[in-house]
Amino acid sequence: MASVLVVEDDQFVRSALIRHLTEASHTVRSVGTALEALREVAHLRFDVVVLDLGLPDLDGAEALKMLRGITDVPVIIATARDDEAEIVRLLNDGADDYLTKPFSVEHLSARMAAVLRRARSGAGEAAPSRELRVGGLAIDPLRRQASLDGAALDLTRREFDLLAFLAGRPGVVVSRKELLAEVWQQAYGDDQTIDVHLSWLRRKLGETAARPRYLHTLRGVGVKLEPPGGRPEPAR
Repeated sequence: MASVLVVEDDQFVRSALIRHLTEASHTVRSVGTALEALREVAHLRFDVVVLDLGLPDLDGAEALKMLRGITDVPVIIATARDDEAEIVRLLNDGADDYLTKPFSVEHLSARMAAVLRRARSGAGEAAPSRELRVGGLAIDPLRRQASLDGAALDLTRREFDLLAFLAGRPGVVVSRKELLAEVWQQAYGDDQTIDVHLSWLRRKLGETAARPRYLHTLRGVGVKLEPPGGRPEPAR
């Protein structure tokens, strides 16, 4: 069963979700504001977050972006809003699924199970068995650990997957469409989703888009990872 964080300010809805998810053998914590949610995910590990958009302190769409800055935990949006353009935007901003109120707890449980299956299978399928090395970068896909010049890198799940995917193809320009399909497992999306994660990853590698060392963007084509100043080493 899953460890679930419910972010919902309506006490009636919140209590109902807690009761039914607990009866389904999930471990549940709940908060009523975006700031409380950010504190929870910063200190505790969850399998999935159920996030309402109409929060009293911060709109849920902004909360989603802030969550994505510190964690890759799967997020299911639960709200009364049903505008298609907003749904697409939220999915591109990092939501894993979307439920429109009212919905049954059985429906939510089914969506949770599907999201968790995708997250687990995606991590398993993407992991080659050997350590990847590109210059001073070392990536261990099985242990999901990465280091730069011997110093451990603190990467989110998505940042690690992105780095490992590019490191498995050193010197090869990978299109954004391929990154969306292979790393995000999405058939469509916008470039901003990838650009934001590349920016976060560059920061942790100690570089910028203007002064790249490992990550090089070819405008209109894609992105490649290669060692500073040279061609990638042959695979071992």
